[in-house]
Amino acid sequence: MQRDTLQITPLGAGQEVGRSCCVLRCRGKTVVCDVGIHPAHQGITSLPFVDELDWSTVDAILVTHFHLDHAGALTYITEKTNFKEGKGKVYMTHSTKILHKFMMQDYLRTSASADALFTSEDVSASLSSIIAVSVHDRVSLCAGVSFVPYHAGHVLGACMFLVDIAGLKILYTGDYSRAEDRHLVSAEVPPVRPNVLIVESTFGVQTLEHGQDKERRLTALVRTIVGRGGHVLLPVFALGTVQELLLILDEYWTDHPELHNVPIYYASSLARKCMAVYQTQIHAMNKTIRSRFARRDSPFVFKCFHVCFWVWCETDHASRHVTSISRARGWERKLAEGPPCVVLATPAFMQVGASRELLELLAPDPRNGIIITGFSVEGTMARDIQTEPEEIASSKGTPIPRKLSVDYIPFSAHVDYSQNAEFIELVDADHVVLVHGEQNTMNRLCTAMKARYKNKGKDINIHTPRNLEQLELSFSQDYVAKAVGALAAQYLQEGDAISGLLFSKNDTRMLLDPQDLHPFTGLSACTLKQRQTIAVATGGDLVRWHLEGMFGTVSERFGRDGRLTLRIMDVVDIRHTSEHEMTLEWESSPSNDMIADSTIALIASVDQSPASLQLTALSTPCAHPHATTPNDWRLQRRRVVWFLEAHFGQVTLDAGADAGQDATPNLTIRFDEAIVYIDADRVAVACVNEILKHRVEAVIGMAISTTCSLTDLFVTGAPVPAS
Repeated sequence: MQRDTLQITPLGAGQEVGRSCCVLRCRGKTVVCDVGIHPAHQGITSLPFVDELDWSTVDAILVTHFHLDHAGALTYITEKTNFKEGKGKVYMTHSTKILHKFMMQDYLRTSASADALFTSEDVSASLSSIIAVSVHDRVSLCAGVSFVPYHAGHVLGACMFLVDIAGLKILYTGDYSRAEDRHLVSAEVPPVRPNVLIVESTFGVQTLEHGQDKERRLTALVRTIVGRGGHVLLPVFALGTVQELLLILDEYWTDHPELHNVPIYYASSLARKCMAVYQTQIHAMNKTIRSRFARRDSPFVFKCFHVCFWVWCETDHASRHVTSISRARGWERKLAEGPPCVVLATPAFMQVGASRELLELLAPDPRNGIIITGFSVEGTMARDIQTEPEEIASSKGTPIPRKLSVDYIPFSAHVDYSQNAEFIELVDADHVVLVHGEQNTMNRLCTAMKARYKNKGKDINIHTPRNLEQLELSFSQDYVAKAVGALAAQYLQEGDAISGLLFSKNDTRMLLDPQDLHPFTGLSACTLKQRQTIAVATGGDLVRWHLEGMFGTVSERFGRDGRLTLRIMDVVDIRHTSEHEMTLEWESSPSNDMIADSTIALIASVDQSPASLQLTALSTPCAHPHATTPNDWRLQRRRVVWFLEAHFGQVTLDAGADAGQDATPNLTIRFDEAIVYIDADRVAVACVNEILKHRVEAVIGMAISTTCSLTDLFVTGAPVPAS
């Protein structure tokens, strides 16, 4: 089991809607989900907090869909930061990559030159670095990091990403929709339970209209405005909701011939390009659209009403009902002063562009009406006009009276509270992180989800991080290793211990015998032999005396050069290579290195030891009683007896009547009225009083561990009390 920490940092969309950018860090890997701009701001202020991240360390940027608030900053990051200095890649679906190109070209066209963040050349360079992926395909980014895209609904090509970092799974939804509309599939629930769910909270606890009720209200309102001689303005994004609205209006106009003289204009510079994409990306849509296409009935060739591709002058000859308007300046005024019509115009937030100019022209006439069909970001004209002010400010700052009707029918392909709550429960992640929602909206959703779970007797870990707030989540993970080779041939039962080499690569782990290392991994085992020379100022006998005092038995042998070699614990070889120099050699391992380090420390301190000074003052050679052979337990037994006598009083040695001279006597302890018998050969204790028996065993164990040398304890294996 291992504990991993996931760090989540919103560089945008933290308690706000816009400039989505979420940074995931775990185990030295960095993945960024979405890189959008804020639609209510211009220039550098519209970007996420890009300076808070070293972009050269990013392993991947995952873009969920083509909307500017999720992908608009991609060109700036790839071309104006140090992203290219690293090894990171950019990933999005095939449909998103195609539509992202058109969106960025349109963004450059509508942006003021003073606020331009990049050039068209930068856009082209950025597009060349994007890797297109397919839904449900697993993509490996680097060792231990992968992701799988799943359908998210919302717009054509939108996906949510299930990111896997060393076994830790994070589901990032981006914008998603759980309702299948006229052309898109609904968002999927991945078959894998993630550890963390990062989910949008755009509508908070709101409940939205769905299905035919919403469509009937829209068509009825459009008909009412047209019937009173007015113009209908529908501010829309160039892609996404507008295609859904066109399908609804197309069906309604077909069923009502009396409306065929009322033109419907789709005023967007991207109109023709985007409709061509929708006619070719049928595979990314729902079964209804695919079945119509299979019958050679393309749903996006509208034949029952007029559509204005206003940037394009030529007529679409595929339909005899489609007209066009000249690109000459002032076309908006001609349309506003003409007969009643319906206009779908971009952009949706009406900050600039055709929708803003048409609003200013239509606002003073009470016969006209505007219908807001999507979520509006705070600080935009689309949000401000929903308060129905008496006046609105023109793009030049002059006041304009507002008399046209204002209605709100949300066709935005986002989840409402019931859909979002159901999805959160189905995913069942350990932690839920809310993003892409205004502060109050997000807090209300957080409170509602906690109450929902509490009513069901469950707990939910839900978080609402602000921009730049680092949210750290810790997880304990159980890792599974597959036994292979000789280890796999063993018959094991539950609870049996198994040992071997643990090999890990790309989050795959194998347990194998050392002899199987090369066949299964291609690696070869090697032995590292270490050698260290140390200066000594004393004789070899004194050094040996200290070594035997520390380690017990010191074996000796003669090398090929005839020099004496001392061997410590069957691990470290010591040779006197010169009068004042000793060389140590050993095979490196954690335990062997520890023994070698203690040996070096001991030799280095020999000449400063008080015992050395006392011994060297004697005229006789060093004689010492502390070295014993592994099988000589007479002295060791005596030391044990000393410990027992110190705890229990007199200890009787009984060799038995028939015992030989070399027989090991048994020990007897009389403590109060109890008698304890100790078999010295097996170090076994017998006593009717269990408490006293355990106490004697503890004292014997303490005596042996205290008086035995390191060699006896760790190499030969000193006896311990038998239970």
